[in-house]
Amino acid sequence: HHPPSQESPRLYSPRLLSSVLISVLCVPPDLREIVFVIQSQSNSFHVRQAERRRADLLEQAQSLTEKPPVVLLLHNLSDNEGDWSILPLLPYLSQSFGKNSSWIVFLEEETNVKMTKLVQVLGKFDQNKEWFLGKPLHDEESTIIHHYAFAENPSVFKYPDFSAAWALSIPLVVRLANKVRDEPLKSDFTIDLKHEVALYIWENGKGQHLTAVPELCTEPDDSPQAQHCATTLRSLPPLCGEPVSADDVFVAVKTCKKFHSERVPVVKKTWEKDALFLEYYSDHADPSIPTINLGVPNTERGHCGKTFAILKRFLSDDVPKTNWLLIVDDDTLISLPRLQVLLSCYDPFEPVCLGERYGYGLSQGGYSYITGGGGMVFSREAVVRLLKSGCKCYSNDAPDDMVLGMCLNALGLPVTHSPLFHQARPEDYARDFLAHQVPVSFHKHWNIDPIAVFNKWLKDDLRTTTAGGLNKSTKTEL
Repeated sequence: HHPPSQESPRLYSPRLLSSVLISVLCVPPDLREIVFVIQSQSNSFHVRQAERRRADLLEQAQSLTEKPPVVLLLHNLSDNEGDWSILPLLPYLSQSFGKNSSWIVFLEEETNVKMTKLVQVLGKFDQNKEWFLGKPLHDEESTIIHHYAFAENPSVFKYPDFSAAWALSIPLVVRLANKVRDEPLKSDFTIDLKHEVALYIWENGKGQHLTAVPELCTEPDDSPQAQHCATTLRSLPPLCGEPVSADDVFVAVKTCKKFHSERVPVVKKTWEKDALFLEYYSDHADPSIPTINLGVPNTERGHCGKTFAILKRFLSDDVPKTNWLLIVDDDTLISLPRLQVLLSCYDPFEPVCLGERYGYGLSQGGYSYITGGGGMVFSREAVVRLLKSGCKCYSNDAPDDMVLGMCLNALGLPVTHSPLFHQARPEDYARDFLAHQVPVSFHKHWNIDPIAVFNKWLKDDLRTTTAGGLNKSTKTEL
């Protein structure tokens, strides 16, 4: 052990040292340091989907390591209805995993994860810093569903496509959890969650912006473009057997006299022909359509009285007995064949309420509801339980969708979300978000040609459609 002479070469060159340091700093996290949260729902079909996703994650982990990561199903973390809005969950996540974890990774039930790749990707980011990672979406124009945020320059703000998975580093989770604890979350509407979560984290420019991660993808898993991806999407929406037959769906269209000549003809020219049992309900009986007057005066705002009259009629002997009820507005554009495919996944003997889910007051014991314009779907069992409960409107012009949400919440019946229903027009959603969907509905005729929108987005039958959401010819124009 001679002391090294002054002339002996240095053991480490500065360059080597820095590369050693870098590799130490960015070691891929141990799988046990990653907590996966599947944004699951309590309907039995969705529980099965989420369990399958969890099993896949644990199976991949098992081949890589002795100790599995934590995989949580969001719907059974607590009894709080607002958990799906994520922010109320942060204190729990911080408390449970703030000490021993590095990342919380959120994913949807249809997000395929390549575990090895994901771990490598997370390893590129210093886990001791605040990170908000995802696949960025942006608005082309300012949109009502984002309260016209960033009206001057809508495309400047980026928010994550949940389908590609998104991640928060633990330092960010801990800070956000303290913020949620210290300043009560605003108690109002939850409309487009991914945008609202990103706004909360961004904190008017004082917080974290979304960091784009190209390996978080929404490509179909079998696509050649998916080679570099850590996450991908199922190539096709699930087919759960034969589509529900048209004679098992009763369609109720809410209209009123002033729209008989303006909106009803659009329904007749587009999707009415796909319905076997359909009735128009109005404040005025017009035999030429024909419309049925349910004896409820038209109201400018909510249609609670009319909707409850429809629920009662659905259970009466006045209409054919079906397992499913679809209630739409006269300016809803919908593909009934695609809806029938989707409904094959659900059990009509369970209380199912399906559509685009919004929330009200979720941070303080509020409720979820199906927003009416995109279409509300009820199983017969759900209608039976709603009416049996004695639930009713506090006024004829109360917002029907919200009153139904309050009733379902009081009964402990879940509202099931499908992102394929849309409360607004195609231009109100991010282009990249719609690109991986086969949409079921859109809503509103405002500043658009509704027949052209129907033909472009909803016309073809699901079975002739590519996984990208639209057939190739339409895809190029998007």
